[in-house]
Amino acid sequence: MQSQVNMNTDDSTGGANIRPQNPENGSNKHPAGLVSKLTRNSEAFQELGLLIFIIVLSAIFQIRNPNFLSIANIKDLLANTAILSILAVGMMMVIITRGIDLSIGSTMALSGMVTSLTVSAHPEISPLLSLAQGMAIGLAAGLVIGVLVAYFKILPIIATLGLMNILRGMTYLISKGKWVSAYQMSAGFKNLSTGTTLGISNLILFAVIIYILYAYFINQTKTGRHIYAVGSSPDTAELIGIKRKRIVLLVYALMGLLAGLAGVLWVSKFASAQGDTAMGYELNVIAATVLGGVSVSGGRGRVSGILLGSILFGILANALPLINISPFWQQFIQGLVILAAIISNVLLQRRNDKLALKKRVI
Repeated sequence: MQSQVNMNTDDSTGGANIRPQNPENGSNKHPAGLVSKLTRNSEAFQELGLLIFIIVLSAIFQIRNPNFLSIANIKDLLANTAILSILAVGMMMVIITRGIDLSIGSTMALSGMVTSLTVSAHPEISPLLSLAQGMAIGLAAGLVIGVLVAYFKILPIIATLGLMNILRGMTYLISKGKWVSAYQMSAGFKNLSTGTTLGISNLILFAVIIYILYAYFINQTKTGRHIYAVGSSPDTAELIGIKRKRIVLLVYALMGLLAGLAGVLWVSKFASAQGDTAMGYELNVIAATVLGGVSVSGGRGRVSGILLGSILFGILANALPLINISPFWQQFIQGLVILAAIISNVLLQRRNDKLALKKRVI
């Protein structure tokens, strides 16, 4: 008998399970959504554990420094984590499709430098136009990577590593090694990140809006489900008619778009554009994404997870200096947490695979 190929998606979890199914076997032999259900349970368990860890960690930091849970410090923590969390959205899509992007720090530097130089030359320019300019630069960089990965079949780590150096070099060439300082930036441009709306930091508002839009896109749209499908099984996704190359191009383009936005917000926040802006920041973004439970082998991850991962990474960056931990120990502790998250991610995935095999009738 001829086999059929079905694609199960679970909108509530943001996961896809693509598998061949033989109609003769019946639903009893292949329980519908088995792998998706196992994935949902393990992701929920992992996020619950991450939330508990955040609460316990916060309690410890509060005991060490009573100012940690003050309203002022919480606002600072959320504002300082906003850019990281915005980038984690794009990185989640890339990793879900079994990719990686090492160029986002350089993309941020280039977009931030170009927009800062534009503002310096034309102080009257609208801050919204500056945002659009930075996002356009990031989009262009993301499209280049997407074409290299999707159509020229260059490994993501190689393509993004090469573009990382190209974009960083372009930043130095355009700036001629000079900085753009606060006095060269308009007040409106600096207020993009440092200003408030209804008493809430603009950075936090940017992050909230992006998360709402992204949650709808990844969970409620056909394209969002296709992103998970491509990461779950690229070959099977193409077999059922999903344009894998277009999906890969799309996720890198969106990653670049968000990196361009983050670059403008970065230089606006620190009121300084430099050639080495955000150097190495891509590693923090990848770490926060993995901490949030996004599978490094693709196809799995949830919006709620990357939000928790970003917050945890922000807490570590904010609290360790507050309790007078040496900068050297800070990196060591962050590394331990990241490694623990990766190990737990891999172990949970193996557990899911074993359970799925045990319940599958051959």
